[in-house]
Amino acid sequence: MKRYSLFIVMTALLVISIAAGSAYLSSGSREAKYHHPMRGFTAYTSLPAEVAMALSEAYEKEYNIRVNFVQLSSEQILKRLQEQALGVQEGKSALVLTDQETLGRAAAAGYLVPYISEKSDQLADTFRHPNGYWTGVWYDPIVFAVNQDYLRTHIDLPNSWQMLAQQRDIRIGMTDFMAADASSNLLYSMVAEYGDQRAFDIWRRIQPKIMQYSKYLHTPVRQAGMGEVDLSVTILSETLRYVHDDYPIRIFYPIDGTSAVIYGTGIVFRASEQDAHTAESFADWLLTDEAQFALAHRRFYFLTTNPITLSYQMFAGKNISLFRNRPYFSKKEKEILLDRWIKEVRFYEE
Repeated sequence: MKRYSLFIVMTALLVISIAAGSAYLSSGSREAKYHHPMRGFTAYTSLPAEVAMALSEAYEKEYNIRVNFVQLSSEQILKRLQEQALGVQEGKSALVLTDQETLGRAAAAGYLVPYISEKSDQLADTFRHPNGYWTGVWYDPIVFAVNQDYLRTHIDLPNSWQMLAQQRDIRIGMTDFMAADASSNLLYSMVAEYGDQRAFDIWRRIQPKIMQYSKYLHTPVRQAGMGEVDLSVTILSETLRYVHDDYPIRIFYPIDGTSAVIYGTGIVFRASEQDAHTAESFADWLLTDEAQFALAHRRFYFLTTNPITLSYQMFAGKNISLFRNRPYFSKKEKEILLDRWIKEVRFYEE
């Protein structure tokens, strides 16, 4: 808890010092900036409206540029981008902020244009397109949220998928694979990493210990914090919310790897030159501590992909091991995997 409180305090001080220094060095230019008419551009996003609002308000306050987010599903985003690429919606959107899978599909279809900056060039290959068609700005990994009372009475700590499968005296909570993309992504990722036989074997051994499959991503974390389960398999962003609220939870990062949802940006094909340039500046800003602080201020705790930021360097789990193989499965293949999991794991009867 102290570690994350320190992160917020230090990040706040950093932002304040930067703002103060800018005001001291160029107060005249700052005043002049706000005398210009406000510029802006449209961006499509699949992230929650609260996340988009936090980012838009912070950026507008600092740079007098309005980001007009349009919240859409992944499929709706791809449809809008297709229409813009065909000239049906000329220049309607300049930027996309969504998950890596959607960005990958958009890039493959020719809906995005490459953009590489000094900031994006710092990122690991996992978090960017090799030719610059999309750039990952945050990621949200699957972790183990363990009740601290359980830790006090058990010497062997479950810090890997193999150990979790072997652990006997443990009650587990998790979100149903059928209920959330971030949850089902774990199944797809384990199949991509281990192969289907080994992945399903791990889940067969974990299945008897699962007390409840939840509908929402936050529910397993609350259950671990309340002592209703001993360990929850859940996303880090929701876990950190409960840690900040002083729930007795300790976070473990699976040492044999884990999945993560990567969120990133792409510059849209057929955007106007001015809008594209403005969108590029916003995309770079998303890789800064300022953007991280704007999210943390609203209790959104995604991990930055930028290793040179203070928020990355202070995060205890920055060296978390992600699965090496990305789950590139078609919609039909995903349906087959989920159907197999239902039949062979969740509702399997010997």
